[in-house]
Amino acid sequence: MSAGNPARVTLKLATSLDGRIALANGTSQWITGPESRAEVHRMRAAHAAILTGIGTILADDPRLTARPEGVARPIQPDILIMDTAGRTPATAAVHAEASRRVRLFRDRDLGAAMAGYASVMIEAGSAIAAAALQTGLVDRIEWFRAPVVLGGDGLAAIAALALERLGAAPTFQRVSLVERGLDLHESYERIS
Repeated sequence: MSAGNPARVTLKLATSLDGRIALANGTSQWITGPESRAEVHRMRAAHAAILTGIGTILADDPRLTARPEGVARPIQPDILIMDTAGRTPATAAVHAEASRRVRLFRDRDLGAAMAGYASVMIEAGSAIAAAALQTGLVDRIEWFRAPVVLGGDGLAAIAALALERLGAAPTFQRVSLVERGLDLHESYERIS
């Protein structure tokens, strides 16, 4: 990891059993149950920033706030939006929290966007998830899997990594497995 990258990067995935984050028509709320969503709020509160993409902003208009136990934290994580064309609406829900900074990034350099933060959680679509994994930025994966199957026409959680050999695949070790309502919450740490 270079000196400009954050100390800790967590990739959060909320998927179906078959690794899909949305239906083919883009419908994604809510794949996982309330117990998983409550845990995500606790995780957000533990990070200095949340990185997402313009696709997530336009498709879901998420607030991306930290509301553990249903109560908004007085200081919210900064929001880092990868938006090469400057399409983030001024009315986007991420702008509603007065106690946070929302930063837009016009280039595709995830490391530069996250520079200076002690911890960043990625909550984004498949292209950003793949880019973060390809560049070796992801230290931890928090994967919430709902007991539903969306099939091959659903949107994959991670875009193609263009791997030519198995040895080049990012490798993680599972360090935790917890039932959250009907969902499974798996935690993985990077080992190579």
